[in-house]
Amino acid sequence: MKVFLRIFFSAILMSLAYGIYHKTQVNFEEGERIIGFTVLTGALVFLPLFLYHRWKGKNLKDYTLSEENLKKMRQNTERPRPKNKP
Repeated sequence: MKVFLRIFFSAILMSLAYGIYHKTQVNFEEGERIIGFTVLTGALVFLPLFLYHRWKGKNLKDYTLSEENLKKMRQNTERPRPKNKP
């Protein structure tokens, strides 16, 4: 999956570059269509695949601020107070 995502991302970048080249050198309207299709593909296909790959096997509860997690954070950040010397 990791290799597929890298290849797919590279293809999206190349398509975007080709669209920009096509827009400036060949045909403005066709270049705009290529850029638009590339952006839609990136947002509607690549992004969900990437997010699924990154969140697979992780528990969402570990990343939310619940009462239990707030208590753990407080316990970990408390430092012992230094004793005052006379």
